[in-house]
Amino acid sequence: MGSATDDMVGLVEVDILIIGAGLSGINAGYRVQKELPHKSFAILEGRSQVGGTWGFWKYPGIRSDSTMRLFGLPWYPWPSNITMADGPVIRKYLEDAATSQGLDKKIRLNHRVANCEWSSLENCWTVSVDVVQNDDRGGEPLVVGHKKFKAHWIINAAGYYSYDKPLPVEIPGIDRFSGRVVHPQFWGDDGEVDFANKRVVIIGSGATAVTLLPAISKTAAKVTLLQRSPSYVFSLDGHDHTLNFWRKLLPERWARTVHWWQCMFMETVFRLLLSNFIFGKPFVQSEMKKKLPPGFDIDTHFNPAYPPFEQRLCFCPDGDFFKALSQPNAEIVTGTINTITPEGIKLNPGAKSSSTGPSEVESLPADLIITATGLYVDILSSLNISLRLIQSDLPPPSKDSPICTPEKIPINPAKLSTLQIWNGVMTESIPNHAKIVGYTAGTWTPGADARTSHIIKLIQHMDKIGAKRVFPYLEEKLPQKPAMPNSSTYLLDARSRLPLSAGVGPWRNGQSWWEDMWFLWITWGWTSIFGLGRRHVRGLKFGFDEEGRKDR
Repeated sequence: MGSATDDMVGLVEVDILIIGAGLSGINAGYRVQKELPHKSFAILEGRSQVGGTWGFWKYPGIRSDSTMRLFGLPWYPWPSNITMADGPVIRKYLEDAATSQGLDKKIRLNHRVANCEWSSLENCWTVSVDVVQNDDRGGEPLVVGHKKFKAHWIINAAGYYSYDKPLPVEIPGIDRFSGRVVHPQFWGDDGEVDFANKRVVIIGSGATAVTLLPAISKTAAKVTLLQRSPSYVFSLDGHDHTLNFWRKLLPERWARTVHWWQCMFMETVFRLLLSNFIFGKPFVQSEMKKKLPPGFDIDTHFNPAYPPFEQRLCFCPDGDFFKALSQPNAEIVTGTINTITPEGIKLNPGAKSSSTGPSEVESLPADLIITATGLYVDILSSLNISLRLIQSDLPPPSKDSPICTPEKIPINPAKLSTLQIWNGVMTESIPNHAKIVGYTAGTWTPGADARTSHIIKLIQHMDKIGAKRVFPYLEEKLPQKPAMPNSSTYLLDARSRLPLSAGVGPWRNGQSWWEDMWFLWITWGWTSIFGLGRRHVRGLKFGFDEEGRKDR
């Protein structure tokens, strides 16, 4: 893979620049290489290894929270029958997948993108990149060089949350705590975290907290998961043996294909049924009750006010979370924090513990506090994006037009929150730029792959009609809804930084693979049937060389 010493200065020109060498970026590289073989491309990765999320997080027990048959890459089958794999195993799998297709030669590690500037006169992006030397302990990387790339397309596959900061949460008195405070996002950055024989309190109730509790309870003296409000947790079998069944009936390739469709169908039906509050909540609670000790107070500790999948449903392999709660050194406390004291956490009246029954808990003694309080959503991946458009790119003058000037236009989170999203992958008025985000309430990878397929089809269409640029173009006033409608705290916090989704036609951010594939066919299958020379695709405006020459 490209190193920090390659081409330290100068200009690198490619057709497509992919940002991020995690799962989505590697998948995008494969799709571009296979379906656009005439296009040159590079993959830039700001860190010193591939894997994205799976090379970044280091806390105990880090693993996938969806089945690997769907989470794995569709073109590089997951090689094991393990349902929910550990983070280091997933990272190695992604590295092997990239190497198997020669994508490792396209990846440039330690290349952190700083600025992206679009020019409609040149029909390309100019991307400024810092070549860095990364600190393996998580410190600020040292800039050792600079590069510039020019690309006709940017595919931003760098994820949807910040690596540099978590969701800011004010915890009163946290600075007074005499023990150690650790956020899972920076686990081990300031030295090894020793929790053996310690009293540990995990603040949070999401997937990270559900993963941490069984891992830490193996050696800690006491582990308490402190939650303000309950979540749903569902147990999955740790191993999937159905592929072996299909292998007995079908050739290997067919067996894997049939099994993938089976998993996708089952996940879809599972989500549809459980999203119904009347059916879903009692069903999940009944399944949890089977895994928990007799007499466990589910109504207090596992009784969310929302239906499953309105927020992400937490999964655990072979019920490890429930098994940990059955041990005497693990508990859940549902309540709110009054303040942190030097000795631990003082709770507000009404807090209850799963280990003490109906009596209230006043305080939690602790040696270590883990703040698993959420991600900070950064859909722009901390990139400084600006546009230099020509007159023909601009919408008609209107007070409702968020972009209506030919001057250099910065695209910051505030501006982004006024723009509509097109088919979950492009943003209104931003040319030749795709943002790949998978499903946040379902398995990530099918969504990321569907959105990548949209962009591949679009680029193929542009080549056929001779277009040099394209951007979503709004010609009517549409409803303004959140692009990510989930009610999780970290996504509610992010709504002022996320684009809008009208939920009408292509102005949508699909929440299921079937929906996205339907619109993929509607958009590009329809265009193929009625002529590949069409310059009109709903919601898109194409630009051609002659328009740029007129503006000169």
